[in-house]
Amino acid sequence: MGCAQSTELFDGEVSLREFELHRTIGKGAFGTVQVIEHKPTKAVYAVKYVNKAKCMRSRAVQHILQERRLLEKINHPYAVNLRFAFQDDENCFFVLDFMSGGSLRHHLQTQGRFSELTVLYWTAQLSSAISYLHNNGIVHRDIKPDNVLLDKYGNAHVSDFNIAVYSRDLSRPHTSVAGSVAYMAPEVVDPARPGYSWQVDYWSLGVVAYELLWHARPYDGPSADAIMSALQTTEAAIPCTIDGAQMVSDEAIGAIRKFLAKNPSKRLGCRSLMSSLRDVQRHPWFARLNWKELESKKAKLPFVPSEDEANFDLKYEFDAFVNSRKPLAYSKRKNQTQSIPATPTASRNQDADLSYLEEHFTVYDYRAPPLPASATRV
Repeated sequence: MGCAQSTELFDGEVSLREFELHRTIGKGAFGTVQVIEHKPTKAVYAVKYVNKAKCMRSRAVQHILQERRLLEKINHPYAVNLRFAFQDDENCFFVLDFMSGGSLRHHLQTQGRFSELTVLYWTAQLSSAISYLHNNGIVHRDIKPDNVLLDKYGNAHVSDFNIAVYSRDLSRPHTSVAGSVAYMAPEVVDPARPGYSWQVDYWSLGVVAYELLWHARPYDGPSADAIMSALQTTEAAIPCTIDGAQMVSDEAIGAIRKFLAKNPSKRLGCRSLMSSLRDVQRHPWFARLNWKELESKKAKLPFVPSEDEANFDLKYEFDAFVNSRKPLAYSKRKNQTQSIPATPTASRNQDADLSYLEEHFTVYDYRAPPLPASATRV
């Protein structure tokens, strides 16, 4: 028997009215993530909603709009893709693919290290997504276990594009320090270098693969300064099996070392943008995979998240229950921009920022025909 479809009619632009809210699975500085169900189709998604007032006070308007614009450009089997975007008077909503398997961070905390074969598949899947992003002018800048989500079959997906950047010319370097220190490439924090570009994502991928194999990071320390100093002065050490580390193949160690090359041009996947993924595929560690099967998501993965256990931190659901003064609910938008309540740290420009955010956080519906290339902006 098929699932019953909703008899409620939904006309016009997509809004929260089309969705039924379920459990809370994540929370950030000014955003919350919940599981939602699309009433007309019964499809399950995740919604990240960002409170406009908190966004103004955190001066994060440009980050939110940049993420919104970038997500509209992305459609890849190993990325968490945007399906809908809309807003009400209080929040901006990103409706995304739901990854029921949770984050790699969650599984590192609950399971520790993973088998070499599991890490090989995940690293290959993420390499495919990263190459796709770069070929579309996007540098993620924050590849780490927290931002890699698993679907119910165990496939790995890149998520969270909050600090990603877009450029029509990826040869132009970036100079702003961005990302998570333990996963940053040396060129990001080295003042003697002229900047960095897309190669930083492959370094971060190498750190993630290292952490998944040995449940440790190649560069760690008691402070951010200590980690940045180690990045500049030491080479990554491969854990020794005599000390209890997992035994892995020479091919795997070779790939990790290549990802963690200090010279960006020598890094695995970084010889050129055009040959990036092909170079990864040809490395002996990755060459054993059936890449056509992998790209079509037909490969049977060695690690599949449990359906009998929560793959998310239950504290988010508890915190939402305890701290929510006003449960999220659909409300029809008012006709004019509302002022943000003043606070001691509020700037005089907040109303202008709010107007700008509301004007540029446009509705997105993946079912609608795409706009002509001349009408899209990033």
